[in-house]
Amino acid sequence: MEYVLIKYVHFLGIFAVVGSLFAEAILVKPRMTRAELFFLSKIDGVYGIGALVAVGAGLLLWFGVGKPADFYTQNWIFLTKVGLFTTVGLLSIWPTVFFLKVRKGNPHEEVTIPGPIRLMVRVEVALLVVIPAMAVLMANGIGVY
Repeated sequence: MEYVLIKYVHFLGIFAVVGSLFAEAILVKPRMTRAELFFLSKIDGVYGIGALVAVGAGLLLWFGVGKPADFYTQNWIFLTKVGLFTTVGLLSIWPTVFFLKVRKGNPHEEVTIPGPIRLMVRVEVALLVVIPAMAVLMANGIGVY
């Protein structure tokens, strides 16, 4: 039962990451008011919490409960999936810092969002779309060394 519960929490974290990142990609635009950026930073906070939950539960699944750690560690697709998720997390740092810095001030004032910030959010989404395919492959025994 512990395995099922942790897997469920892992999925909840993943859903929070996917939902909030897609929302960010849809909402971010070249010019935004500080009020919009404040809202976007809250969505980004949900993304961060979801990522922590997904990683925490994922580490428990990898090293704590369920299948032996070697099941995951000896699968190159799983390791690639972890690498992609890590890359998505690292790419999110600059947009997060930017949103937090510029959200304060007159809520009606418009701020120009740099193109690279918008691009990073979209690249994060593109990489995130690949991860479930890797999970399906791994779950079907593909990628074992």
